[in-house]
Amino acid sequence: MLSKKPKTQVIIGYLIIPLLLYIFAVFVPLGTSLFYSLFEWKGGPNKSFIGLENYVTLLKDTTFWQAFGHNIYLVILCVIGQVGIAFVFVMVISTRFIKGKGVHRTFGFFPSTVSAVAVGFIWTMMYDNRRGILNWFLETMGQEDKTQVWLNNPKLVMTLVAIPLIWQFIGYYMIILLSATSAIDKEILESAELDGATAFQRAIYVVMPMIKNTIAVCIVLCVSGNMKAFDNIYVMTAGGPGNSSMVMAMYGYTVSFKQQNMGYGSAISVGIFVLGMLIIGLMQFFQSAVIREKE
Repeated sequence: MLSKKPKTQVIIGYLIIPLLLYIFAVFVPLGTSLFYSLFEWKGGPNKSFIGLENYVTLLKDTTFWQAFGHNIYLVILCVIGQVGIAFVFVMVISTRFIKGKGVHRTFGFFPSTVSAVAVGFIWTMMYDNRRGILNWFLETMGQEDKTQVWLNNPKLVMTLVAIPLIWQFIGYYMIILLSATSAIDKEILESAELDGATAFQRAIYVVMPMIKNTIAVCIVLCVSGNMKAFDNIYVMTAGGPGNSSMVMAMYGYTVSFKQQNMGYGSAISVGIFVLGMLIIGLMQFFQSAVIREKE
């Protein structure tokens, strides 16, 4: 009779392959980028060790910090648009007046399954100055003077590229928040309603505190996702006009593959990782501080 392995060995046996795949997919590229960032390397067999010179250049690179500012703006819009609107939709769907909740969940989640490149192409066509639905709608409403080449407007372009991201992922966060609100005892909400609380008051003072941990997870996912936004911006504007919609990932791609400066592009990748972790760390610090203050 074969002896049974200890439980810990069985668990390790099941986890070792996913763990190795995770290390290979995450830490190996990060370590490789960190290594190459110490060299002046144009992508060929020859590279020259320059130490931290690429990072010194990065700290003085105004285009990179402009791209970082665009990422922060994108994060703010998407946290409000994706998580905020998703919470509103969840509260509407959770009411007893809405029928067919499964249908709403399915169709709400559908856009997040579509490729970001496809979403970028769809919204580019909507913004098109000759055949786009936005200019067509303005012309139909008699507002021809307000039609324009939307994606060539440097003042609006970051907001315009954020809208497809918001539209695509509202349903994703809606599903997460719905799963959290479904765990709330219905008697609590009914008691609040009997006490005269409005729908807005129930959402803010009853539901939100009870799912605050889930909301915090959604915000972290939203921040981390939009700090590395690339796909739809590449399709829609490629960072233009000028650098008006340049984000960090787009800048890293441009430097690495268009300018063939792999060493500096690797430093940009490391910079994106560090800044992303710093932003998420600051968010969690302030969140913990707020929780301790309330306690």
